[in-house]
Amino acid sequence: MDPDALRKICLSFPGAYEDYPFGPETAVFKVRAHVAGGGRNEGKVFALSSMNARDGYVNLKCEPGLAVQLRAAHPEITGAWHMNKTHWNGVQLNGALPDGMIRDMVEDSYDLVVAGLNRKQQEQLGWARLSGAHEH
Repeated sequence: MDPDALRKICLSFPGAYEDYPFGPETAVFKVRAHVAGGGRNEGKVFALSSMNARDGYVNLKCEPGLAVQLRAAHPEITGAWHMNKTHWNGVQLNGALPDGMIRDMVEDSYDLVVAGLNRKQQEQLGWARLSGAHEH
């Protein structure tokens, strides 16, 4: 997956934005819900990437049990560098993994982060995946 495709996926989620707190070589994708009354609300990281077309990677949040399974099955997936390796995977973007799989891992990371927001913030983002809403 190339950097442009990764950026497009990351920015497709409600409340997602791109930031560069560590300098121009590392894109950090965060999600933030607006707070009523002008309150300040810091964004929460769901993806961090080198955005390098040659040896790119993306760090993604992952449920710990699944993280272990993914690392065992795919040499391109490791514990994320400079992150809590229990909860974050580092994924090489070298073409070895299908784009659909990477897209799913990005979405899972976003969902895990949004699940940690309060209910009002989740509602502002239009997120109902784990809040008990089911389609019938």
